[in-house]
Amino acid sequence: MPDMTLVALIHERAEQNGDKVALIYPAEQSTYAELSAAVDQIAAGLMGLGVVPGDRVGYLLGDGPKCLPILFGIIKSGAIAVPINNRFKAYELSKVLARSGLKALLTEPQQSAASADFVALLRESFHDLPEDASGALSLADLPELNHLISVDAAERGGLTAWQDFLAGGEAITPGELTARANDVQAEDVAIIKYTSGTTGVPKGAMLTHKAILGAAEGSSQGRFSLTPDDVLWTALPLFHIGGVAFAIACIWSRCAYVHPGFFDPTVAIEQMIEHEVTVSLPAFETIWLPVVDHPRWSEVDQRRLRIVACVGTEERLKDIQSRHPSAPVMSCFGMTEACGYLSLVLPDDPLDVRIGTGGLPLPGMEAKIADPDSGETLAPGQLGEICFRGPNAFSGYFQEPEMNAEVWDEDGYFHSGDLGFMDEAGRVTFRSRIKDMLKVGGENVAAAEVEDYLITHPAVNIVQVVAAPDARYVEVPAAFVQLQPGASATEEELIDYCRGKIATFRVPRYVRFIDEWPMSGSKIKKIELRQNIAEELEKAGITEAPKVSSG
Repeated sequence: MPDMTLVALIHERAEQNGDKVALIYPAEQSTYAELSAAVDQIAAGLMGLGVVPGDRVGYLLGDGPKCLPILFGIIKSGAIAVPINNRFKAYELSKVLARSGLKALLTEPQQSAASADFVALLRESFHDLPEDASGALSLADLPELNHLISVDAAERGGLTAWQDFLAGGEAITPGELTARANDVQAEDVAIIKYTSGTTGVPKGAMLTHKAILGAAEGSSQGRFSLTPDDVLWTALPLFHIGGVAFAIACIWSRCAYVHPGFFDPTVAIEQMIEHEVTVSLPAFETIWLPVVDHPRWSEVDQRRLRIVACVGTEERLKDIQSRHPSAPVMSCFGMTEACGYLSLVLPDDPLDVRIGTGGLPLPGMEAKIADPDSGETLAPGQLGEICFRGPNAFSGYFQEPEMNAEVWDEDGYFHSGDLGFMDEAGRVTFRSRIKDMLKVGGENVAAAEVEDYLITHPAVNIVQVVAAPDARYVEVPAAFVQLQPGASATEEELIDYCRGKIATFRVPRYVRFIDEWPMSGSKIKKIELRQNIAEELEKAGITEAPKVSSG
C-alpha cells in the first residue's frame, strides 16, 4: 500500500510527467505541471492568510476547473480540505459550517443564470455576515471562520478577492512552501467529507492520505488497470467522494481525467467523442442512461471504450450493457468511509457477477456480514450488516467520540449500517439500509434531515419520511404528516415549503396526511408506511415521481 501523500504525488507527477494533460473540462484543460503550479499558488495564498497544519479549509463551488487545484492546494498548505455539497441550501449549509470549524472558505458568486449564487446563500445562512467581508471575520455563529474568499476573478461579492488572496501568498517563499509540504505525513487527515447522519446531524468522515491513495491504487490498478494512455470520464460532483477519488486514481495512474462540469448529456457525448474516452465512470444509471440514449451515441468510438463502471438494477444494467457490448459494465459497493470503493467486480467476470454483485473487496480490505443485533458473523448468503476494515478505511468521524465508539467492533471492523450479503467467493452485495436512510439518485438522504426541516412548518405536528420507489432515482422521499390540531395544509404547500430551502434531492415528492400511525410499542412502524406508499403508487401505475425544481 502507498506510504506517500497527495502532496508528494502531485509534485512527482509534475516532475516526471509535466507536459502530459491531467485535467480536461469543456472550456479548458491543464497539464500536470500546470496543475502543480496552481496548487502551489493556492497553498501559498492560504499560508499568507495564516492557515496552519490541522486547520480546516472548505470549498463551496460549482463543478468547475478550480475545484481540484483548490482541494490539493488546501492539503499542500497543511490544512484539511472540507468539500461542501454544492446542492445544499441555507438550512443544511449552516449545520455543516458550524460543525466543521472552518478557518477559511473558498466560494464564488453566481456564474450564470443556471448556477447557484453561493455568496447569497452564505448571507442567507448567516445574517451577521457583513457587506464587506473582505477582511478578517468575526461571526457569532462561526467563531473559527476568519476568511471568506471569492474565487471569481471578475467579482468580489463582498468577500476577499481572488487577486488579493493570491497576492497575499507572494510573500511565501518556495522554501517555506516546500517545508510545509514536507511536514504533511501519510497518516494525516487530508479530507473531511460530510455525509448524512440518521439523527439529522451531518457526520464528517476523516480520510487520511494513506487511505485515499490506497483506494486509488486498488481501484486504478487492481480493477480498471489504468495506464497513462487511458482517458477517464466521470460526471460525479467534485464535492462527492467519487468525483474526487476518480481524479486521484487518474493522477496515480498518470492518465487524463475528463469532467463535464455541470452534467449535460450533450456535453458528455461531445467529450467522449473528442477525447476518445476509454474508461467511463458514471457511477449511477441516472447519469449514464441519458448519455447512451443520446442521438449521437453511435458516434462514440466503441473500439476505444473498454470499461463502464455503474450501479443500478440488474435489468437496467443489462440494457446498458447491450449499448456497448465490448465495454463491460462493472458494478461495485462503495461509500465515503471506504474512500470510494470498498468492493468492485473484475472486467472479465461473467455478466451475472458483474451486474448482480458488488465484487470482491479491493486489495488489503476485508469485509464480513454481521447480525445487526448480536454482531455475530454470518455465513455466506445470509443477509446482515456489511462491515469492513483495512488500510483504505476512514479514521473516524470528526469530533464525534461517542459515535466512533459505536461504529467499530473489537476486531476493528466498521459497521456500515448497510444490509447485504457475501457469496462463497467473498463478493459483497448491497441490498438496503438498516439505518433510516434513503439513496436518491446516488445521494445519501437521512430521513431525519427532511423530518427536522418539515417539523418547522407551523401546521405540522408529527412527520415521518420514508422511501418511495422510483424508476428514475431508485427511491425518493415520501412524507407522512400528522397536522397540528385545527391546522390545515396541502401536499403542494408542504412541498413548496421545502423547495429552495433544502437540497432538491431531499424535497419530498409525495406528502400523505395521516391521523393514526402504525405502531410497534412506542415506535412508529416505518416499514408499513413504505409499503403503503409503494402499494399506492403501484396501484395507480405511477413509476416516476413528479420533478421538483430548486425553487
